[in-house]
Amino acid sequence: MSHSPSSSRRFFSLLIFVLTIVKTCSSSCSSSSSTSFHCPPFNASPPFPFSTSPGCGHPNFQIQCSSPRSTISIKNLTFSILHYSSLSSSLTLSPHLDSNQNNCSSLRFSSSSPNRFIDLTGSPFRVSDSSCSRLSLLRPCSPLTLPNCSRCPHDCKLLKNPGRILHGCESTHGSLSEQGCQGDLLSFLQDFLTRFGFEVEWDSSQDPYFPKCKDCRVKNGLCGFNTTHPNQDFICYSSQRESTTTKTTVNNHVAVLCLIFALTCLLLAISVAVAIFRSRKASFLSSVNEEDPAALFLRRHRSAALLPPVFTFEELQTATNKFDPKRKIGDGGFGSVYLAQLPDGNLLAVKFLHHHHGDTEHCKAFSMKSFCNEILILSSIDHPNLVRLHGYCSDPRGLLLVHDYVANGTLADHLHGRRSKMTWRVRLDIALQTALAMEYLHLSITPPVVHRDITSSNIFVERDMRIKVGDFGLSRLLVYSETTVSSGSSSDYVCTGPQGTPGYLDPDYHRSFRLTEKSDVYSYGVVLMELVSGMKAVDQRREKRDMALAELFVSKLQMGLLDQVVDPLLAGGEEEDEGGVAAVAELAFRCVAVDKDDRPDAKEIVGELRRIKSRTRLAEDDVARC
Repeated sequence: MSHSPSSSRRFFSLLIFVLTIVKTCSSSCSSSSSTSFHCPPFNASPPFPFSTSPGCGHPNFQIQCSSPRSTISIKNLTFSILHYSSLSSSLTLSPHLDSNQNNCSSLRFSSSSPNRFIDLTGSPFRVSDSSCSRLSLLRPCSPLTLPNCSRCPHDCKLLKNPGRILHGCESTHGSLSEQGCQGDLLSFLQDFLTRFGFEVEWDSSQDPYFPKCKDCRVKNGLCGFNTTHPNQDFICYSSQRESTTTKTTVNNHVAVLCLIFALTCLLLAISVAVAIFRSRKASFLSSVNEEDPAALFLRRHRSAALLPPVFTFEELQTATNKFDPKRKIGDGGFGSVYLAQLPDGNLLAVKFLHHHHGDTEHCKAFSMKSFCNEILILSSIDHPNLVRLHGYCSDPRGLLLVHDYVANGTLADHLHGRRSKMTWRVRLDIALQTALAMEYLHLSITPPVVHRDITSSNIFVERDMRIKVGDFGLSRLLVYSETTVSSGSSSDYVCTGPQGTPGYLDPDYHRSFRLTEKSDVYSYGVVLMELVSGMKAVDQRREKRDMALAELFVSKLQMGLLDQVVDPLLAGGEEEDEGGVAAVAELAFRCVAVDKDDRPDAKEIVGELRRIKSRTRLAEDDVARC
């Protein structure tokens, strides 16, 4: 069923896109044909004295269009317009509250008002009797709990007389009963004003602009004012009508053309939708009973009993807190890694493979096979020094792998970061454990697995300083994607494009495209050089010829200048440590030999490191006895 949901999504996405174009076109035409602009809550252009256009209406009552409510300013107070009644010429307003009140209530509105109450005296607006009546019925429940009246006198006054918040609505409760009292009167009053507001009515006789507008409208003029000098007298735009009529005629023609264009867009959208629906219908019906391609591929190559558990996308989404960026613990070329906590409390690492934007069908198939190959490889290995796969998820929303979570960082963090510095004995143990993991991959699995990305960043350190090699994002491409052929040398090889991390990539593999286990040996040799020197595999701060650690290390060793590349933390140590450092440096030199046949295999590397470790231990015992 992998094709049908994708086809349906593409179909509906295209349909919505085309319909959006049609809607946008229609909206543009309707706005062009309209002779005026309006905004909520007005269904048409607001009548005088209100206006949204500069120069029109009353200069003191300009409406500011905003979402979700338009606003108006009266006596330096800003209100949201909840409702407008053209029949009663009234507005329902909600005041803008001040949120910074120093632990007092938010029922304050403007610093210019000394009493912090709403006073519309001096404007042509007055609070309606219905709003005052509602406020007169409000009262707190007994016993009355007063706030800190010295800090919040405004709140105390409102508790005693809620009607004071609107000038002209003051009243006393007298002998009103306690029925319907409010336990938290201030919060109730704040919520009431925000949600329902209060109604104001205007009286044209209270402002000289209003009667003059009536005379203007009798003459079929438009009421307005001079925007440059708004305090000057009212202006009647009597000649505006003719230009408006002409503009309306032109706009009507534009509206007709836009309507024709919108209908054409709609017909085109329907035609494209029908064509896509018919082309996808057959593939949808044929794929109804198909399985998930990942499950089908995995079962074809391995018994279901040997495969790791399957997680649902929702389970991993919950475990990672919806893939919270704060839980991201790593980010590479193949995917981002998140810390996940399962319901049983276990901490695991979830790798979310990156989506490739603009993928072709070939790229999608390649990504799916790579994902499956990594599952097949990781489910076939079991070694204490290799990261273990706990499960996977194949979902249209993403491909995810669930691994061990190693909490103590990477070897690169300990060598080059700010973590605690390591002794030579710890470094030698890490070198041996990494070699044991490589030996297991090359010699204990059939067919052998080539990791292709053995780097200090892919060696994870446990709290007891034991290690696990991880990130098989490149090794998964080897076993099932290419065909093994016999070579003339002692090793088999695979012809595949070179992939790996700069500084660790085998030069012979890069030149010949022939991948063998000895390519891992080269990368491992660079890791040994990092352990000995404490330097990065590639460092652009070094001179150009010494930028790659392998070239710098080999040249110093050939000139007998090993001491110049040994980590200063190791220099000047005990003689047995110095001997071990030189032996490991010589082993690293052999691992990066130009000719692959001159490099030791993993088994030989393990044996040599064990001998070095044994000699170091004997030397320590001799020192202890002395």
